[in-house]
Amino acid sequence: MGEGISAFGTTLKIGDGASTEVFAALAEVTGITGPGMSMDTVDITSHTAAGGWKEYAGGLLDGGEVKLELNFLPANTSQHLLTTAMSARTKKNFKIEFPDTAHTTWTFSAFVTNFEPSAPVDGKLSASATLKITGQPTLSA
Repeated sequence: MGEGISAFGTTLKIGDGASTEVFAALAEVTGITGPGMSMDTVDITSHTAAGGWKEYAGGLLDGGEVKLELNFLPANTSQHLLTTAMSARTKKNFKIEFPDTAHTTWTFSAFVTNFEPSAPVDGKLSASATLKITGQPTLSA
């Protein structure tokens, strides 16, 4: 039997940077993708590699990116936090909170590298944003 969990109720929060940090939920998030973590590989193949097959070692880890989709609210304070952080080139702490019974969270530091609103003539105001993680993201329950 499957044990899938509905994603409805997942929140993304941004920290205020204070010594006792307070996190505010970003308004009207409709989709969250990531973190898209990856690991580089280093080619360590030598002339004596068995059978002429390439060999690799694990290299640096990358926290990747988190991509957001939002209902764009031009006057919304929490959404302005994203554009303000990007304009100031300020690293912020973020927290993704999942709606599972363990209240699992991803916490990470990131730079806002993209914020793009969209206003189609026959649709809703929306926006997408990209957060580039710096350092290690932490998953905890």
